[in-house]
This record gives sequence, C-alpha cells and structure tokens, in this order.
Amino acid sequence: MIGHALRQLAAQLGSLVAERAADPALDELQLAHRLAREVRAFQPLVDDVVRGALRVHFREAIRDAGPGLDPTAAAAPGPPGAREVTVAFADLVGFTRMGEELPPGELEQVAQRLAQLAAEAADPPVRFVKTIGDAVMLVSPDAAPLVKAAVRLVALADAEGPEFPLIRVGVAAGPAVTRSGDWYGRPVNLASRLTGLARAHSVLVSGDVREAIGDEAGLRFSDAGVRRIRGIPHSVATFRARRV
Repeated sequence: MIGHALRQLAAQLGSLVAERAADPALDELQLAHRLAREVRAFQPLVDDVVRGALRVHFREAIRDAGPGLDPTAAAAPGPPGAREVTVAFADLVGFTRMGEELPPGELEQVAQRLAQLAAEAADPPVRFVKTIGDAVMLVSPDAAPLVKAAVRLVALADAEGPEFPLIRVGVAAGPAVTRSGDWYGRPVNLASRLTGLARAHSVLVSGDVREAIGDEAGLRFSDAGVRRIRGIPHSVATFRARRV
C-alpha cells in the first residue's frame, strides 16, 4: 500500500520535473544538466511532502487501531478486531468504453481526477482510502457523514462538465477489520456490489445504512427495492440517497 502510494507520488513529481525541464532547443547533454538542476531544486519539497504525508497516515493508522486496544470497548460482531464502519465505493460509468476511445494518458488523467474529487469530498471523519482502477474507496466510523460525502462526490463529478463521465456510488455498513491502511469484511464486499447496481449519477445504500442515519438533516432517501446480490447470502434492502 505505502509502496504503491509512493510510486504514484514519484511518477507525478517526475512528470512535473520533466515538463519544467523540457526545451526542444536543448541537446541531450544540456537536457540532462537541466533535469539534474530541477531534481536538486525539488528534493527539499519531496522530503517535506513525504514526511508530511507519512505523519498524516501514521496518525490515521493509530486512530484506526486505537479502539481495538481498549479492553473495555465492545467488540463488533465478526472477525477478531472488527469494528463497525461504513464503506463506500465510487466508480466511473462507461470507463471500459472510454478505454477504447481515449489514449492511455488521458484515461489515467480521468481516473486521477476522480481520486482528487474523492479526496475533496472526504471531510473528517470520512477518509479517502485508496483508488482501484476506475474506482475509489471511502470509509467512515459514522454512516451520515459518509453518505453526505458520497452525494457531494456525485455533485463534484457533475460539475466537471459533460466531458467527465458520470459516477455511481454504493454504500454499506457493518463489521470490518483494517490491515495496513486497507479494510476487509462484509461491508467492503457489499458496498462494491451495490456500486455495480447503482444508477449513473446516484448513491445506492444498504438498509442498515439507511437505518443508521434515520432522519438526518440534509439527506432524503427513496426505496430502491430488495435485491438478491451475488456473493451475499441474504436479500438486501436498498435505498437511493439524495440531498434535500
């Protein structure tokens, strides 16, 4: 997980350095010298960025692990160390088709933009966990903030304009465990399945999420039916969430 994040960061900074150094008037040796100067100039920034990002993720890891260290805390049902959380996945509608139409570089930019929008929508206690291809994962100890973040993410994607694909979001809650910054358990699997069932430009939540939120101000729900979902042993009540 950390290695993947660092590779992504290094690739982004490398592209930035290459753009700054690019000059068609330079020969190969001159370009090499300019690249070396840019790298030296960026090195302090790289050190600060990595140090700051690692501190943030370290604090979040301790916060995630902390409740499991409390001997008086009631354990959530499920595997050892499980905690009650709400999980959301958001993916880009039609991304596979876009892959046939766009160059790989432009396709990557679309996926990166989704990650940026998800990070913008994820106000604490909601956390942006990771990207998985054309999807992003968010998690929160409370259902209402996460559903509000999901609804906001849909709105942010819409605001990107007609060239940006629509997104859809699935949200589920239940006991899950965290390992190395990632999350595992029933709500993770169910949220992923619900994302595949959601309509474009919508947020589809499970019945337990709807029940946990109740009459939360700022949200309204409509019944989306009871569904049989592959890999889930029982039927799941679903609801669409919207802003009031």
